[in-house]
Amino acid sequence: MSGHSTYVPKSAVGKWFESRLPIMGLIHSSFVVFPNPRNLNYLWTFGGILAFMLVSQILTGVVLAMHYTPHVDFAFSSVEKIMRDVNYGWLLRYLHANGASMFFIAVYVHIFRGLYYGSYKAPREILWILGVIIFLLMMATAFMGYVLPWGQMSFWGATVITNLFSAFPIVGESIVTWLWGGYSVANPTLNRFFSLHYLMPFMIAGVVVLHIWALHVPGSNNPAGVEKQTAKDTLPFHPYFTVKDAFALVCFIIMFSWFVFYTPNYLGHADNYIPANPAVTPAHIVPEWYFLPFYAILRAVPDKLGGVLLMFGAIAVLVFLPWLDTSKVKSAKYRPLFRQFFWVFAIVCVLLGWVGAKPAEGGYILLARVLTAYYFAHFLIILPLLGLFETPRKVPASIAEAVLGKGGSANAMAAGAHAEPNTKG
Repeated sequence: MSGHSTYVPKSAVGKWFESRLPIMGLIHSSFVVFPNPRNLNYLWTFGGILAFMLVSQILTGVVLAMHYTPHVDFAFSSVEKIMRDVNYGWLLRYLHANGASMFFIAVYVHIFRGLYYGSYKAPREILWILGVIIFLLMMATAFMGYVLPWGQMSFWGATVITNLFSAFPIVGESIVTWLWGGYSVANPTLNRFFSLHYLMPFMIAGVVVLHIWALHVPGSNNPAGVEKQTAKDTLPFHPYFTVKDAFALVCFIIMFSWFVFYTPNYLGHADNYIPANPAVTPAHIVPEWYFLPFYAILRAVPDKLGGVLLMFGAIAVLVFLPWLDTSKVKSAKYRPLFRQFFWVFAIVCVLLGWVGAKPAEGGYILLARVLTAYYFAHFLIILPLLGLFETPRKVPASIAEAVLGKGGSANAMAAGAHAEPNTKG
């Protein structure tokens, strides 16, 4: 739970406001004195980085929407006008376009950290499920945003992906017709996607609030995977973790800035600088890089409906992960077998992304099928069996023991006392 608020307003106006709407006390208890496990490493800073990226995407997106024209005859030229004629329009556009990639880099690190340290296990199942929902909303928002420039890859990407829904029996054709707003990808489609792309980031922000709320009930997981028990196990969020988060954010912004200012189109596709032409099909239609693993899974199955079900199933299986992993130990630090399988799984995901960028032919299809089989086997076979047969290492009794050893703070103080003379003079 949130730390008990010790916030006391100093001014009469502050006291009056706090007695009627205690929002400052809520912020103080949730983000200042909130007790966090003292052993959190830098992988835990990506939650704050994701919050920053969400705000950045919303702000740049709102300003870009002021200058964008959601019409098939003017969309491409309006994006070029933003780049050339709007004050700092090039910066806004590159921040927004590259920001989507940075958002997904941060979310993938966040997800894999959760997988490695068992952050999906009790009592954090709802927290994990809300995270999966955020991930789905991010994917939908990013896909619709990629359509808006109305270049060749935008148009054909929209055509291919929306056509997938036609694989569903009975309702499939109706869903596609509704998405298109007619019988082909055209102006009504662009209007729908623009409207939804503008709306969905605010939906993401709403679910993020629930995500943070769910986090503050049990508190953060930690590298040791043991729950906090005493004050010795924790440190207040400020200044210990605000400083750590700020440093990590600065490092992340430096990487982000390098893409924006030096290689702004590196993560995009050259065909999207060609206006959309329904009469000319690109040689190789590919989605953005962050969709490539799921695209590989989609193409691994010759049956259209089977491919679509597997693609969505690759995300849906994450929802059931808290119950598929049968081990009582959370952290991979104390699970030697799980740790090896985790790294194999991570390599499989990277290879799926690589295969997704290749043509759907020959050996690439065969490799995609093998990798897809392993992806699902990891969740549906390996994790349930590992919990039964793996012998974990001894887990520390507390967070303090994991950090300081069995003597806890007494040992640390003694070590400090011995070390102190060496630091003087």
